[in-house]
Amino acid sequence: MAIATTLALAAPAGLFAQDIAAADHKGAVEEADARPVVALMGTIPIYWGEAAGFDELLSGGTPAHWAREVLERSVKLAPLDYLSQSSLAQYHYLLLAQPRGLSAEENVALDSWVRDGGKLVMFTDPMMTGESRFHVGDRRRPQDVALLSPILGHWGLELRYDTAQQDGLHMRQVADQPYPVNQAGELAEAEGGNRTCSLENEGLFARCNIGDGSALIVADAALLDLEGPHIGGETSLMRIIAQGLGILREDSGPEEEFQP
Repeated sequence: MAIATTLALAAPAGLFAQDIAAADHKGAVEEADARPVVALMGTIPIYWGEAAGFDELLSGGTPAHWAREVLERSVKLAPLDYLSQSSLAQYHYLLLAQPRGLSAEENVALDSWVRDGGKLVMFTDPMMTGESRFHVGDRRRPQDVALLSPILGHWGLELRYDTAQQDGLHMRQVADQPYPVNQAGELAEAEGGNRTCSLENEGLFARCNIGDGSALIVADAALLDLEGPHIGGETSLMRIIAQGLGILREDSGPEEEFQP
């Protein structure tokens, strides 16, 4: 009887010890993952892929966006669906990939977050050209036209679009590297706006120092086409992240190699 009692008491202790070991292992793995966390929002389906609905999303049958795998080599992505003071407070880095039009509250929250030291990379394309499985007008489709004039204007910028420009995907040379563009926009200083940004590569990029934070704004999103990566796409994406967010990988090369 004493032996049975001893065994009965010993079994839970053994299981509990296994639980502790498993928890310690999980904690060690999490501690070893030193990748910085980057909040992500946008209509380009980097995180979830082009899922038609929750059933397809849960089944895992949706093709993944190539950029997620590339980004997650160096950072952890945290998807957001709304920008607010509370949702942004826990993050230091933010990637906006052709976001929908922002509400007044979101514009205020984003501006305050950047001014308080946040680092932003934002793709804003005036004429999206990438392929999508969803028809024009479908809300699941990437936003066809950028609707970010309020926040851009607040930062002293306007987004222009030249209808007579070269059509079709082609490469620009950015710091001697091929960079894919298609019907790109042009960022310019807004009349009477605050001069917080410097324009580079014929307005394809704008670097902005805003309060204690910064923003790197890109006026074309062909780099993030679902059917990519295009030539130079992976390298260009990681260098934009390195430059705009100040996150460098050991294998990404010196920062000065890429000056958009």
